[in-house]
Amino acid sequence: MTAVPVLHVITRLDRGGSADNTLLTAARLSRERFAVSLATGPSPQAGGAAWEEVRGRGLPVLAVPHLVRPLRPLADVRALRELVALMRRGRYRLVHTHTSKAGFLGRLAAALLRVPAVVHTPHGHVFYGYHGRLLTALFVGAERWAAIHTDRLVALTPREVRDHLELGIGTAARFRVVHSGVDLEALAVDAGTGLRTRAELGLPASSVVVGTVGRLTAVKGQVDLVAAVAALGDPRIRLLLVGDGEERASLTARAAALGVRDQVCFAGWRADVPRLLAAMDIFVLPSYNEGMGRALVEAMGSGLAVIATAVGGVPAVVDSGVDGLLVRPRAPSELAAAIALLATDPAGRQRLGLQARVKAQHFSVAAMVRAIETMYVELIEEKQRAATAPI
Repeated sequence: MTAVPVLHVITRLDRGGSADNTLLTAARLSRERFAVSLATGPSPQAGGAAWEEVRGRGLPVLAVPHLVRPLRPLADVRALRELVALMRRGRYRLVHTHTSKAGFLGRLAAALLRVPAVVHTPHGHVFYGYHGRLLTALFVGAERWAAIHTDRLVALTPREVRDHLELGIGTAARFRVVHSGVDLEALAVDAGTGLRTRAELGLPASSVVVGTVGRLTAVKGQVDLVAAVAALGDPRIRLLLVGDGEERASLTARAAALGVRDQVCFAGWRADVPRLLAAMDIFVLPSYNEGMGRALVEAMGSGLAVIATAVGGVPAVVDSGVDGLLVRPRAPSELAAAIALLATDPAGRQRLGLQARVKAQHFSVAAMVRAIETMYVELIEEKQRAATAPI
C-alpha cells in the first residue's frame, strides 16, 4: 500500500497546546500509511520536545512566509497563494488544518485545488474571550463557510462540538471528538526534582507554590491569579508563572501594585516543564476560554492538585471535587478561596492529585494518534467508494 500524502497546516509552532498537538500527531502517524508534511508560518518560538521529535523523524517542514496570526489582508492573500502553490506541488490527498487562520486559508486553498479529503481541528475556538462582537461575527461567518468545504471537524471535547453546532458551524455527522494527547511518559521526574527546581528559582522549600503554564496573554486570565494571590495575604504562598507573552509587563506591574511582586516568579518559556510542575503544590488554569487545556492535563498527569475555570472543554477534563476543583472565570475571589482550601490541606491535595493522575491516562498521545489514524482511513475509504460509485 502506497503511503497517502498528508499535509498538516498550522499558523505557527509556538509553545502552546495546539502546536504540540499538531507536532505530536504529525510525528507519530504511521509512516507506512501516511507520508506526512507540515506547513507553517513564521514561528520564532518553535521549540520543545514535540518539535525536536518532528525534526528527529525527518518530517518535511514547509515554510509559508506570509501565514501570520493577525488579520492582515495583503499578507493573507499572499499566504493563500503560497498554500495553493505548496499543495499543488505536493499533490496531497488529505489536508488537515489547525487553528483559526490556517484553518480558513488552508481549507480555501484545498477547495480551490479540489483536494479529495479535508480535515480541520479548531483547537477550541475564538467565539468568546478573544475579540469584540463585530470581529467575532466575522469569524463565525468564515467558519460556517469553511465547514461546508470540510469533510471532518475534530473537536477536543463534546462541549466544543455543541458550541460549533449552536452557531450553525458544520453538522453533527462531520464532527469527531478526539482529545488532545499529552506525552505522559515525558512528565516523569525523580523524587528530588521539585526541591532542586525551587532552589534554582529562589522559591523557599517551605512555601506553598501555586503555578500555571501557558502564554502570558489576556485570554489565559493570569491577571486573576495574581489578584487571587494578593487577596490571600499569605506570604507563604508563591506564584510561579511559566511562559511568556505580551502580558508579561502588565502582570509584573499588577503584582507590584498589589504588593505581591516578591511572591511572583516569572520563569519565562522553559523546555523542562516537567521539572517546573514538580516544583508546584497546586496548579491553576484561570483561562476565559480553553479548547481542553493541555497544560491542565500535563499537571494532572504529574499528580498535582488542580484548580481550573469551568470554560470550554475544561469540565470534560476535571470532575470538580473528585480530581480537581472548578471555579467561575473572571472571579479572583473564587480562585483565592479554592487556593486557600488546598493550601491548608496537604492530604486533600494528595487525594485530588492521585485521582488527577488516573484521569490523565485518558488523554495520552497514543490514544489521540489511534483516533486520528482511524478517522483518516475511514475518510479515505469513503472518498474511494464515492469515486467508484456508478453515476
